[in-house]
Amino acid sequence: MQLGDSRSGKLADNITGFGRALRRAGVRLDSTRMGLAQQAAQIVGLGSRGDLSAAMEAVLISREQDRLVFRELFDAYFRNPDVANKLLSQLLPSAEGKAEPSKRRARVREALSPQKAFGQNLPKAADKEIEFDAAMTASSAERLKHADFNTLSASEYALVERLAREVPLSLPHMPSRRSRPGAHGARMHWPGVMQAAARHGGELLHLPRLARCEEPLPLLVLVDVSGSMERYARLLLSFLHAATQTHKRRDVFAFGTHLTDLSAAFRMADADAMLATASAQIADFAGGTRLGDSLATLRTQHARRLVGRRSLVLVISDGLDTGEPQDLARELVWLKGRCRRLLWLNPLLRFDGYAPLARGASVLHQQAHAMLAVHNLSRLQDLAASVAAVLRR
Repeated sequence: MQLGDSRSGKLADNITGFGRALRRAGVRLDSTRMGLAQQAAQIVGLGSRGDLSAAMEAVLISREQDRLVFRELFDAYFRNPDVANKLLSQLLPSAEGKAEPSKRRARVREALSPQKAFGQNLPKAADKEIEFDAAMTASSAERLKHADFNTLSASEYALVERLAREVPLSLPHMPSRRSRPGAHGARMHWPGVMQAAARHGGELLHLPRLARCEEPLPLLVLVDVSGSMERYARLLLSFLHAATQTHKRRDVFAFGTHLTDLSAAFRMADADAMLATASAQIADFAGGTRLGDSLATLRTQHARRLVGRRSLVLVISDGLDTGEPQDLARELVWLKGRCRRLLWLNPLLRFDGYAPLARGASVLHQQAHAMLAVHNLSRLQDLAASVAAVLRR
């Protein structure tokens, strides 16, 4: 079935607009997939709505959690524009009470907001008056500060990601092995003493000393990139990239089913370029979690990244490990014995009464020096103080 000339017809524009609406709903999509969607529409034709939906879903959707978003958005987008413009009221819960719309419906509703529709003009006020529920279109700074990262819509997530890059992480400075001349110190600076005496005819009028330099602790970060940590991983990588720019020694690894070194990507100045490089390097993104195997790789191939028992190790994970608990316990004992502090940053602490009952979470809780929350902006702002408190213990 021929669909007509794309230069004069509206189908190509509608498919492109539908793809952009999917992007606003948080679905990963590029121009290549949009081109495949148009080819799929030409192959299956417009005779069957179900066949067209299935064909476009096959080429546009790659994640299971996006399928229901695609189906609701497809049903709403390819119908009468007046009906689509009233999608906001149709997607709200019909039951009485203060129940919040689901995250999926919020994503669809935001993607189809009239001011963002592709190739469509808003109806004039004289023609028709349409009311919209703006509860999810704008958020106060205070609400975003305490909102869980996993509950944000696509636009809110982008805003919070930018705000997270401005959160400082001032880790405590510790005395290093290097020294420098100073007014106070445990040892004499004998070259300085001799130079001062030579300037005063051999008289010892000033006795300079050697003071130990201070520098931030070496940092080793392990970020869980499994499916349950998908939204937290990207935002926390952005946060750590900006907050640790001044660290002379920082090593970052991503782990899922295996270990991936992201230290080279973190040396990039631009956060978006870092995220793009990291995404290309991580082959097991949104897969399972095998922290024990990843730590074994760290021990055998990257043990020198741990600087003498002075490194601060941050493990960012929900603890839902699928490996053997005894293997994880053995590797954590090795890691704990070769660092200054092992801190577990757990986004599941957002739940009241959370207890690490899973096998991997239980082992990680036993071996870590402390467990800290990192599920919203407020917790990220308190992270530096929490780390300092743990180091003082």
